[in-house]
Amino acid sequence: MITRLQDCPDRPWKNGQGSTREIAVHPDGANGDDFVWRISIARVDSAAPFSLFPGIDRQIVLLDGRGFHMTLDDERTHALVEPFEPFGFPGESRVTVRLVDGATHDFNLMVRRALTHGDVTTWRGAETRIADADVVLVYCARGNMDIADGRLHEGDAWRPGATGKRTIVMHEDAVALVVRVSTKS
Repeated sequence: MITRLQDCPDRPWKNGQGSTREIAVHPDGANGDDFVWRISIARVDSAAPFSLFPGIDRQIVLLDGRGFHMTLDDERTHALVEPFEPFGFPGESRVTVRLVDGATHDFNLMVRRALTHGDVTTWRGAETRIADADVVLVYCARGNMDIADGRLHEGDAWRPGATGKRTIVMHEDAVALVVRVSTKS
């Protein structure tokens, strides 16, 4: 199934200080209190603190803009300034940001720590890839790529089904963010 970013409504952050577009959630229709995993694109246009998500592991990836400097729990810092480089942190961390130069968009994966493990991997360039069984979503961050269901353009996401072809043909300029989620036993 293909999801186009423009079809995802803009919603306020949990703390009301920013906005996000949810592109996938499991189970379908889950909200902020009962999702197992959630993927969204957020706009960061001020130094507003991130929402708290206790019990959630988060990964964030800069998509566009100059990025920002994150301070976690008033002590640990991270410069989210390199596009397409995932950074993980616990959702209960108090995160404040300082923008480098203007608004940014970032890709977010959140997984409920007690139930699942998740990660984001970056694929680049022209090649053919196979999405393994743990891949729950492929996001076209740049360029174009072909899948069994059609063509992905920048901003499109694909959720491969449990059965069927899981082949991805990436074009020369393509960058994909590949989300894997596995259930903890």
